[in-house]
Amino acid sequence: MSKDTKFAEAGKTAVMQNVQGLIGFLQAYPPFNLMEASHLAWLVEQAQLRFFAAGEPILQPQDGPVQRFFIVKQGLVRGERVISGAERPDTTFEIGTGECFPLAALLGERATRTLHRAAQDSFCLTIERDAFVTLFSQSLPFRDFALRGVSSLLDQVNQQAQKQASESLGAHYSLDTRLDSLVGHSAVHCAPHTAIRQAVRQMHEASVGSIVITDQTMAPLGIFTLRDLRALIASDDDDLNRPISAVMTPDPASLPSEASAFDAAIAMTRRHIAHICLVDNGRLTGVVSERDLFSLQRVNLVHLARTLRQAESVSRLAALRRDIHQLVDSMLAHGASSGQITRIITLFNDHTVCRVIELCMAEHGDPGVPFSWLCFGSEGRQEQTLHTDQDNGMMFSAASPEQAEERRAALLPLADKINQALAQCGFTLCKGNIMASNPELCLSAREWQARFDRIIASTTPANLLKSAIYFDFRVVWGDRRAAEQVFSGVLRKIGSNTLFQQQMAQNALQHRPPIGRLRDFVVARSGAEKDTLDIKVQGLGPFVDGARLLALANGIAVSNTLERLQQLRQRGVLDPLDADAYIEGYQFIQLVRMQQHQQQEREQRPFSNRLDPDSLNQLDRRILRESFRQAKRLQASLALRYNL
Repeated sequence: MSKDTKFAEAGKTAVMQNVQGLIGFLQAYPPFNLMEASHLAWLVEQAQLRFFAAGEPILQPQDGPVQRFFIVKQGLVRGERVISGAERPDTTFEIGTGECFPLAALLGERATRTLHRAAQDSFCLTIERDAFVTLFSQSLPFRDFALRGVSSLLDQVNQQAQKQASESLGAHYSLDTRLDSLVGHSAVHCAPHTAIRQAVRQMHEASVGSIVITDQTMAPLGIFTLRDLRALIASDDDDLNRPISAVMTPDPASLPSEASAFDAAIAMTRRHIAHICLVDNGRLTGVVSERDLFSLQRVNLVHLARTLRQAESVSRLAALRRDIHQLVDSMLAHGASSGQITRIITLFNDHTVCRVIELCMAEHGDPGVPFSWLCFGSEGRQEQTLHTDQDNGMMFSAASPEQAEERRAALLPLADKINQALAQCGFTLCKGNIMASNPELCLSAREWQARFDRIIASTTPANLLKSAIYFDFRVVWGDRRAAEQVFSGVLRKIGSNTLFQQQMAQNALQHRPPIGRLRDFVVARSGAEKDTLDIKVQGLGPFVDGARLLALANGIAVSNTLERLQQLRQRGVLDPLDADAYIEGYQFIQLVRMQQHQQQEREQRPFSNRLDPDSLNQLDRRILRESFRQAKRLQASLALRYNL
């Protein structure tokens, strides 16, 4: 009997002596925890238990097409790949207890492309390729995991988060629901010459809150709502025989029928409207109302947006913003992703900022200088959570340096009032003084252009830090055209400056994802932060920095990280599978961060981005580790792209 045969027999005996124990072990880890008991028992019956000493190769590219499927029972397996110019192999991934490999090579009937080595003394359950194929064909959860990997596990996490958030809210639909599935009746419409009285009668008979005015081809021309009717009656205008076209709101908001409930929620919240026309190929096909969208009246986004924009004082704004915090659980219960929730939070923050500016101008007087209010950082990227501070500035026009000084002097007192009022509303004052009340951030368009040019031309550490802040910017209030022209110049200059791109890449590698070679996570070992990691800087930071660099280098003007990654995917800058993995990893880390902030608020503790990974369940720990690995892969691709 050969040595290999002896090892195989010993491994098989070890499995058979502990069948129930191994089944219990597998049931603690996905996807095995979702498999039928009969399939799980069959897997264990086919398995062998093998030992690999620390440093021993388990699978190598030169072994040829993979013949076994491995599940780590104990220990740690490291994936190593040689990168050109590197002194030692790079660790591309680490596989811990309960995880399995190598799915892609087995499915592709090929050799592994990565050397799998035992990072420490390890035991693995193994089954032959034929048994893997049988299991793949018979077990749907196993097949789903084999084909989709961590994406299938994210479904479990999202379902758990949704279930937890919805326990007190009742049944609901998802915000990914198509709009045409929410329409329960045909759109009520009329011609432009229809009398107001007749149009209102049609609305009443159909029990709807709006009527769409269409032309002969069913193209929407305008909309008339019950809110418009109340305003009409309040104005003492009793001529209800006039044509509806005289009082309709022209060019009503519209979306295609395949758009999602979230798309409609964003449109309604941004424009403070309660109805969206569904238009396909230029023809009206339906109308979705706020009531259709939020039938349970649990997530009243439009009402809150409208109330914020009409708040009569800063103190009233501050009180209303408590409702934003209550919305997060409701949004999760409606199936919203972390990316969708941060967009909604940012949208409400924008409404708050706009109303604060209006209130401050009403109280302290118009400075007589038109200006735009800029936001940077997470607000610029539309990625704010419940824990946020101020990163803002002002832009105005000036024909000369002297006029710029004069106008700056007129704007700075107002800027200070706005910053202080925002602080009242929960936007913490920036410790680094990145605020419009800082004279260095209250600039003319020409001065902003010169500031950006200096940042790009001189790659000092300070300028690289500024690029990570100021190049994620949006206009929240005021004219957007001047700012968009300035940023177009920024994109052109960065696109042609490979040295600056390389320095940005170097800067993007500073904060390494907190996973190590021999441990799941790298955490602080002493002090007040002991046993924790920074989920924002170390987890989200690599994705944000990498997406920013690649977007700016390729002339992509959007500032949102997910939108940047999606456009990089569409343009072929990122491989589609890589981009999808980065997006999933980023969204999961953001979800974990958001859930932690919610917990901190419920327990009335200060918001913090420090996370103790031991506080997570096994599934969340596994996906968080995989998300950090994707951040590490993105950094490795930047290092390769820019020869770092």
